[in-house]
Amino acid sequence: MYDPQQLLKMWLKEREIQQQSPHTLKAYARDLNDFFSFCEQQQLALYDVEAADLRHYLAQKVEQQQLNSSSLQRMLSAIRQFMKWAEQGQYLQFNPIDNFQLKRQPRPLPGLIDIETIHQILDQPEPETEVQQQMWRRDKAILELLYSSGLRLAEVQSLRIRDLDFNRQLLRITGKGNKTRIVPFGRKAKDAVMQWLQIYPLWQGDFVPDAALFITQKGEPLKARQIENRVKFQAQRAGVNVDLHPHLLRHCFASHMLSNSGDIRAVQEMLGHSNLSTTQIYTHVDFDQLARVYDQAHPRASKK
Repeated sequence: MYDPQQLLKMWLKEREIQQQSPHTLKAYARDLNDFFSFCEQQQLALYDVEAADLRHYLAQKVEQQQLNSSSLQRMLSAIRQFMKWAEQGQYLQFNPIDNFQLKRQPRPLPGLIDIETIHQILDQPEPETEVQQQMWRRDKAILELLYSSGLRLAEVQSLRIRDLDFNRQLLRITGKGNKTRIVPFGRKAKDAVMQWLQIYPLWQGDFVPDAALFITQKGEPLKARQIENRVKFQAQRAGVNVDLHPHLLRHCFASHMLSNSGDIRAVQEMLGHSNLSTTQIYTHVDFDQLARVYDQAHPRASKK
């Protein structure tokens, strides 16, 4: 009989070797420890757990903590993966919850802002004071890259100076699961970053290739919360009544790219989505574009 905590340590170690992100590992540990506590309260050994017990556990989480569907799915995923691993390693004779499924709620469509509003934010005048002008140049470079390349917040935060290829206008991005991808960035983003790099030495000193691209006035790497706050601030300064955040710019990038190109696989690659179904959420955006593509491409679509 194996101690669940011992098995958990072994499983997390294997995940760490597979380069699972520390944030994900921490979430797995939290969810599984919570589930183990439930089993202990119910006097259940792992090999005694049945689908009905898991249903009871999840119902309890909803009742006590008002967890939403996505949180429940995350917890269920951690438990299912751990139990599957335990079965494959013959720590359990079988996995009683292998086929357990929650009824998925319809996935909400991402919010969007139109292109004109984005232009209003990105093309707003510089502030009057020198210090605010310097901060605006940094913030504009962040905004331009978020919208130009569809970056996640963590991805723009982790950018290093060496990750930019100005000649070919390419970014090397380290995304989820430490997966690396190469994405293009546009001329506007290039100009904004180059203007920011003129300010950079005033805050940091000499350029170091491994140094963070986006820093504070004290030369320290910007934190995620700081980037979020600056994005919101610049939207407010532009007079835009939108709760702007980095992921909304990523949504806009994906939707506007799909609307103008129709190339879902290219957008999937740029976003760093492992599954095409994740990218397909953006295909709702422009039904007129879908109709045009259909009319142009299908051999029996002609309306003449």
